Amino acid sequence: MKYWEIIADNLSKAGWSWGWVSAVDSNGQTIWIADAHRSDGKRLVVHADEKLTAFLELEAATRAKLDSQSMQ
Repeated sequence: MKYWEIIADNLSKAGWSWGWVSAVDSNGQTIWIADAHRSDGKRLVVHADEKLTAFLELEAATRAKLDSQSMQ
């Protein structure tokens, strides 16, 4: 199992639906876009130069989102 798949599995277990897509930017470089959303309307979208980096950023963003909610 690839590391990004482990992250995706953990997101699913935490109640996030997720997806990803690759695209080519205006400079001809491939970018990876990953998003996660929940049924309560929370949504996060990140982009990076590599798929793993996008999922690492998405994982960090979901943790930050949960941490900020627990402080309120």
